[in-house]
Amino acid sequence: MSTSDARHVSPNFITEIIDSDLEKGRYNKVVTRFPPEPNGYLHIGHAKAICLNFGIALDYQGECNLRFDDTNPEKENYEYVNSIRKDVEWLGFKPAQVLFASDYFEKYYECAVQLIKDGNAYVDSVSDEEMRVLRGTLEQPGTPSPYRDRSVEENLDLLARMRAGEFPEGAHVLRGKIDLSHPNMKLRDPVLYRILHSSHYHVGEGWHIYPLYDFAHPLEDFIEGISHSICTLEFENNRAIYDWLLESLKGKCGFPENPRPHQYENARLVLDNTVLSKRKLIIMAERRYLDGWNKPFEAPVISGWNDPRMPTISGIRRRGVRPEAIREFIKRVGVSKTNSRVDLSTLDAAIRDDLNFISPRVMAVLKPLKVVIDNLPEGHLEELDAPYWPHDVPNEGSRKLPFTREIYIDQDDFMEEATPGFQRLTLGGKARLRYAYNITCEAIIKDDDGNIIELLCSYDSESHAGPKGVKGVIHWVSAEKALPAEFRAYDRLFTVANPDAEEGDFTDYLNPDSLKVFQGFVEPSVLGDSTDTRYQFERVGYYWQDPEESKPDGLVFNRIVTLKDSFAEKKAEGKGQKAEGRKPKAESKPQVKNEVVLSADEQEKVASYKARGLNDSEALTLTRDEKLAAYLEGSDQLAALASWVITDLSGPIREGKNTVTVAQLSALIEKIKAGEISNRIAKDVLAEALETGKDPNSIVEEKGLKQVSDTGALETVIRQVMDQNPDKVEAYRSGKKGLMGFFVGQVMRETRGQGNPQLVNALVAKLLG
Repeated sequence: MSTSDARHVSPNFITEIIDSDLEKGRYNKVVTRFPPEPNGYLHIGHAKAICLNFGIALDYQGECNLRFDDTNPEKENYEYVNSIRKDVEWLGFKPAQVLFASDYFEKYYECAVQLIKDGNAYVDSVSDEEMRVLRGTLEQPGTPSPYRDRSVEENLDLLARMRAGEFPEGAHVLRGKIDLSHPNMKLRDPVLYRILHSSHYHVGEGWHIYPLYDFAHPLEDFIEGISHSICTLEFENNRAIYDWLLESLKGKCGFPENPRPHQYENARLVLDNTVLSKRKLIIMAERRYLDGWNKPFEAPVISGWNDPRMPTISGIRRRGVRPEAIREFIKRVGVSKTNSRVDLSTLDAAIRDDLNFISPRVMAVLKPLKVVIDNLPEGHLEELDAPYWPHDVPNEGSRKLPFTREIYIDQDDFMEEATPGFQRLTLGGKARLRYAYNITCEAIIKDDDGNIIELLCSYDSESHAGPKGVKGVIHWVSAEKALPAEFRAYDRLFTVANPDAEEGDFTDYLNPDSLKVFQGFVEPSVLGDSTDTRYQFERVGYYWQDPEESKPDGLVFNRIVTLKDSFAEKKAEGKGQKAEGRKPKAESKPQVKNEVVLSADEQEKVASYKARGLNDSEALTLTRDEKLAAYLEGSDQLAALASWVITDLSGPIREGKNTVTVAQLSALIEKIKAGEISNRIAKDVLAEALETGKDPNSIVEEKGLKQVSDTGALETVIRQVMDQNPDKVEAYRSGKKGLMGFFVGQVMRETRGQGNPQLVNALVAKLLG
């Protein structure tokens, strides 16, 4: 398998059209464009358009232009142009050309003159209100304007005088002469030009008429030789004007008879718990209302276009999301003809999947509680070795953790009196410090208000090798060596899925908890890392240093994404603004995790399962869950299948929705044992099988999802990664061996998790030297 064969855009109805066009010889080359208006910052909806247009061009060895659709001088400027160019580049795409629609103003005028000469356009002088009335309704045809039959000469004279600036704004417009009885209201003599006495940020003074979108956009495509003009569904009715204009002008004004561009529409991206209206983004980014609104902007105040809570590409970038995650998310959303909403958990999952392989694990305490270990002497300093990576991530590297007499733990990891199920530190109880020792809380110190401010503990010096029966493992940092830092925990921007559908103003539903700021500590190892390093703060979330405000003497970390979908959990628990009036959740039975009481029959079943190779947890789960036990009954591979069934299939089995048979699962596990596929591939395949009902092994064969163990193919990928990260290669060769994990993670991401982990590690070590 060659990783270069992977498509940037999964097959869809647009690629089917392109395949057919190329097969029939309709076009010699695929040429697309991304045409943003430079009147605001791009958002994640634009990222879909960028990935689609540039991705199609790459897949078909074609070209994609970045074209600024700048025909409205009142709202456009170079700030937006520069931000858009940066966003496109950050997403990983290089335009064939960077173009400006305003450079075609003379060509538009030439086309307008040609339309008048051909009897296809006229200058109208009615007011906007009268024009709306004359257009008619869906049930009634339109009425001709009294100026519709002006002569060619009069129309040309008026258009030239409009251009020269002789008339006030609103005095005249140029309209297409099409069909006033057409059922598509767009074709009832649309406006093509209007008078506007404004200078243009790109071409300067000199123009007093500016083209409207429906006139300029198709001409831009024709001028640039675009083959497939891709837009969103709201422009479906506009396609009729697009086709009319190009058919009217082909073979004229320097345009060829054939081929000409064709427009195709797909569903735009709509995300829950956010808004993607540019007008509303301006309201939030610039803290001002448009259209005459006067309502004061209330908290939470957004800091600007690149606020990490904003759905803008610049905001997402500042939060710490990588372009690889955005491209993967867009792939998962796909290309469709039907508008639908996408839950933000889909985006979060793509971000977590990307970060998992490249984020070293370190420890940070956001809400510090001081712990004094009394049986350690003053000045004690012990350096403990701690791995950067968990066992299921095939990366290597470790760092030293300073263990001192005084440490910080998180306030949430201590309770004076434990509630049922609480397995962390309590007064008189034990807990394990991650990578260190077991400690016991002997006493607590409170302030005058009764708040706990310090714990007095002892440690077991013999417990470093293992937890010795202690289940609760908590993170910590040295009070003496840790670095103070500010932690910004970002969450959903809105409390409701669709703010536009709610009563009142959309800002009424801004989430007051979308940003929480903590003053805490992080382990000192981070000072030796590049500032663009993404971390998984263990048990806390994925974070990186804020690129604008973090400094070595004032660290600021932004939360990129939580370790799991905590917002969905809050919704399920009935918390938040929209939970009022809901029936309370049925109270679940308390789980006693420290002691499991089994009947005699259950003890026998647990013993039987353990005798067949299951661990305690697996044996207990199957004993207590009849449906899972029934599914695995009779299997001769119980030990191999149990964890997969419990982890990946338990939900569908319990709900009666499982379509994967034991035989199919067994065959899939055999492929893992044989080294044909990885665990990650198997998990993805199982998810698809559950969704489609297909045999997972058939999916493996159809998609060619074999684990990449070809040394040559992997070396090619590794060299590409090294070429893209020369600074990290130099740092690794200068002694920063912890970067091994970064390179392995990049290779695993490029191979979509299909690289043989052991071989990847060996080859990366070899090529880095």
